[in-house]
Amino acid sequence: GRGVRRDYVEAAKWYRKAADQGKANSQFNLGYMYVTGEGVPKDDVEAVRWYRKAAVQGDAAGQINLGWKYTEGKGVPKDEAEGVKWYRKAAEQGDAAGQAKLGGEYYYGRGVRKNYSKAVSWWRKAAEQGYADGQNNLGMMYDNGKGVRKNYVEAYKWYNLAAAQGEETAKENIETIAGSMTAYQIAEA
Repeated sequence: GRGVRRDYVEAAKWYRKAADQGKANSQFNLGYMYVTGEGVPKDDVEAVRWYRKAAVQGDAAGQINLGWKYTEGKGVPKDEAEGVKWYRKAAEQGDAAGQAKLGGEYYYGRGVRKNYSKAVSWWRKAAEQGYADGQNNLGMMYDNGKGVRKNYVEAYKWYNLAAAQGEETAKENIETIAGSMTAYQIAEA
């Protein structure tokens, strides 16, 4: 709706023209439209088709959303290992959202063997890029001593960074952890 009247059908038409010419970002956007049903009928199979086209070109958003479709089994048979494969492709090219997703798969043991140390490693990469979800999750690991030694100062620090970006869970986590910390520890964090 910038400079023109918002029209999802018209947007889908133009995304399709660019997507048919191999533009990965347009392929991703068209896939997203099929997920939401804006401008096109909702269709998870069609969304997967467009996400895959973007993903194979190295589009991190396409890789993440294709991974999500596999982990959820929407538009494709559920295959958590295949989902992890696509999250890893995004993560390894430095995409913070992909790193956070991959960290979650290691944390919960979906598609990979549960490994808290690897979850911490991927969440740290996302957190250090300023990705709020990664920061909150890294804080949780320090808070609970999973994959790292328990450290309330580090936990509070990461929660605080995530909360500063509006991450609601991090705000709640700060309130909870603060009761276990001294004023000095909070100041240090």
